[in-house]
Amino acid sequence: MRMPKNRGPVRPQAEETLDAARLELGNDFQEAECLLISEVRVLLEAQYDAKKEDKNLKEVYTKTLEYVQKFSRYTNRDTIKEVRALLKPTELEAFECAQLGNLCCSEWEEAKSLVPSIGSKISDDDLDSLLKQMDSLKKYQG
Repeated sequence: MRMPKNRGPVRPQAEETLDAARLELGNDFQEAECLLISEVRVLLEAQYDAKKEDKNLKEVYTKTLEYVQKFSRYTNRDTIKEVRALLKPTELEAFECAQLGNLCCSEWEEAKSLVPSIGSKISDDDLDSLLKQMDSLKKYQG
């Protein structure tokens, strides 16, 4: 039996540098779909309704469901679709769209401060209009 040659100590690979402000989210998120908290709520509630008879629902699941129910900005499925439709034609990345949809900023300055990667991808006027439309949808959802 041949033994492999000892090539010395194994060097750890360099750590990934992550920075959401520059959209450096790591390899795991390169092709990931970013969801609004409201969309996660819809998915978890649908799953919960199907499994509420199951006494073995994990504590993490129920706590996550409580969290998304508390912080969900949009309660109506049609409103969620409309918000997605507003965000889709922009030049923004999926992560930035999800952040805007989740944060519900009232002013473009606030949005650019909280999501700095937006930078100059969208004009201040266009961003302000987008935020106002999203706010209007939130206020008048059924």
